[in-house]
Amino acid sequence: MTTRKTPDVPAHAIEQQLIPYRERLETYLDKVLPAADTVPVVLHEALRYSTLNAGKRLRACLVYLTGEMFDTAPAALDAPAAAVELIHAYSLVHDDLPCMDDDDLRRGKASCHRAYDEATAMLVGDALQSLAFELLGSIESADNTVCPRLIRTLARAAGSQGMVGGQALDLAAEGKAPDLSSLQQIHAMKTAALIEAAVLMGAQTAGVTDSSQLQLLSDYARALGLGFQIHDDILDVVSDTETLGKQAGADEINSKATYPALIGLAAARKAANDACLQAENALSMLPMDTQRLQMLADYAINRIY
Repeated sequence: MTTRKTPDVPAHAIEQQLIPYRERLETYLDKVLPAADTVPVVLHEALRYSTLNAGKRLRACLVYLTGEMFDTAPAALDAPAAAVELIHAYSLVHDDLPCMDDDDLRRGKASCHRAYDEATAMLVGDALQSLAFELLGSIESADNTVCPRLIRTLARAAGSQGMVGGQALDLAAEGKAPDLSSLQQIHAMKTAALIEAAVLMGAQTAGVTDSSQLQLLSDYARALGLGFQIHDDILDVVSDTETLGKQAGADEINSKATYPALIGLAAARKAANDACLQAENALSMLPMDTQRLQMLADYAINRIY
């Protein structure tokens, strides 16, 4: 059996290395989001409430880390990183609604529909999605190919064959016991698709067109996304609400299909570890320094929230 090799660095090192990217993203989002006093005021307050000063920013960090791995300056990566994060933020606002997962807490504070109201939360999600594609549409490149590639990548990952489709399957599976293959499909669409898009968008912004390299990056990202979601399932069982910043135990309350519910905690932990190994194996075949992406894969299955 192959053993996953963790990079020879302190466990907290990747967290420290992500701080500048999170701060950079926060500054950029603060600039591109309408000011809170812009009409309609309540909507723009809620936009900023749901987007700023919170979250791991994993997807945005993946855009930065991947792009920089191919020698792209952070400034060129700001718009795609923000676009991915805006799509993620919109999905959380909508997922929390009573007609979806009905969660009252998100990132340690009241979810958008609780802080404001359900109609505002719906509009916040709509507006965040629109802004994401507005940012991508503003990107210019010498041959005018980067912008459409980024838009296609993000739209595909966010749509009915990606994140939105995964949410539909997840809702349909509530109260049921899907087989492992069906559960993997839910996770691949609902979580891994947007993570894959983040990695690919970092490479696309850098001008990468080598199909073998893009395939390896996709393999890495899909495995990372699966490991990340399995670990999320585990944290919902073993952690607490204060640490998570959202309601612990919600999966069991809502009869959600999860790895721990289907195969048990020990097997779920092994599945997350195996996914991390797959991600790192894909990176090992790339002809450049991939250490920080390797560290991020390890972080995904060892984080505490």
